[in-house]
Amino acid sequence: MNAAIRKLAVAAMVLMLALMANSTYLQAFRSNELNSRNDNARVRDSQFSIDRGPILIGNMPIASSKPVDDRFKYQRTYSNGPVYAPVTGYYSYIFGRAGIELNQNSELNGSDPSLAFRRIIDVISNRPQQGASVSLTLNAPAQLAAYKAMGNKKGAVVAIEPKTGKILALVTTPSYDPNQLAGHDLDKVAADWKKLGADPDKPTTNRAVRETYPPGSTFKLVTAAAALSSGKYTPETKTNSPAELPLPQTTTPLVNENRQNCGGSNTATLTIALRYSCNTAFGSVGLDIGADALREQAAKFGFGERQLPELSGVASAFPGDPNPPQTAQSAIGQFDVRATPLQMAMVAAGIANKGEVMKPYLVQNVKTANLKTVSETKPESLHQAITPEVAAQLTGMMVDVVKNGTGKKGQIDGIDVAGKTGTAQTSPERPPFAWFTAFAPANDPQIAVAVMIESANVARNDIAGGALAAPVSKAVMEAVLKR
Repeated sequence: MNAAIRKLAVAAMVLMLALMANSTYLQAFRSNELNSRNDNARVRDSQFSIDRGPILIGNMPIASSKPVDDRFKYQRTYSNGPVYAPVTGYYSYIFGRAGIELNQNSELNGSDPSLAFRRIIDVISNRPQQGASVSLTLNAPAQLAAYKAMGNKKGAVVAIEPKTGKILALVTTPSYDPNQLAGHDLDKVAADWKKLGADPDKPTTNRAVRETYPPGSTFKLVTAAAALSSGKYTPETKTNSPAELPLPQTTTPLVNENRQNCGGSNTATLTIALRYSCNTAFGSVGLDIGADALREQAAKFGFGERQLPELSGVASAFPGDPNPPQTAQSAIGQFDVRATPLQMAMVAAGIANKGEVMKPYLVQNVKTANLKTVSETKPESLHQAITPEVAAQLTGMMVDVVKNGTGKKGQIDGIDVAGKTGTAQTSPERPPFAWFTAFAPANDPQIAVAVMIESANVARNDIAGGALAAPVSKAVMEAVLKR
């Protein structure tokens, strides 16, 4: 009998110790994770009574909390909601958080460990908890210009400051109004959410950083960079550029878009090939330098790495082991090459910055309610993708594209623009993607832009990066350079 009691007592003690250990683990190591869960109703109710900090561009709030006379105490509001929605995300009682509202949640609601001293002061002075402000790197004129220039087109725009990696503009269209999801009429919020989910254009999708697309001929910048870096090519090296390029292991040739040779020559220089975006020339170059060189060059520009964790960005990709025909297709941004608009903006920004790719970032700083800086993001180098010499060669080639080639609609009076167009084929049943990536001024770059247009409601034959995407890039650049 005593032995049985002892065993029962030992079992009870083990269970008590296990319960204490689990409680300690949850409080010490998982409390922040559990508190930040969107489905934590107790924390959600508590947080909705907090004066949540603003999201700022300079001194302008694009998201803020206002006192209201209801059980929630504060109403989250968004100025120019659809313009900034891909960045701010939303703050909803029912559907939780997205974007900066999610990534910077603990700072905005004042619970972050970095704000502990501020919370102590609030308790001592009997003041309610107040969140910190989060300042973004966005340039308001550039953001507004990008949104306006996209109009009813479906796609995305990303602009970067080449020397720092600051995100100057990040727009996706169509967009949505986060005020609809932040409302306190929960039945209406649920109905609006249902409408957004049923919209075939997917307005809540962040096409700039969370979706990948075939980059088409904009990827020829990566191929050109690899070729120039190999030592086998210069801008004046002649290429194999016929109207049709026979490929090994297949009877299907690689063809130029116009079914003609490159600029009237079967041996166009690399510069001429980029000017007219010749598929056969770059397919031939890709076969010559090989898939490994293309993959390594793409990785140096950031392919394979997730960027902008603030917005849960995804990685762009170059295929793992393409055969020769697939390598030729990959060299022109087709086959299984996939890139976000952010990634192609990084390619342009890297070339603009003498070959150095800076880590892109969106959060400039976090400050307490009394304007004490809690954290500040500093520019950080990601990779030296190419040498300054190769960057200078590529810049000259890209200036030629805008002055004399497919990118003429990206020209800005009095400013040299370096750019590259792209028209990426997908499947026969859907229109191509129109791309343009560029930077300016070419001799002292202040802004690099990538524009991707998924759909523009125009005839298939009218879809081209130079015609549709280049004017959008021009509008964004002018907002920064000519203000």
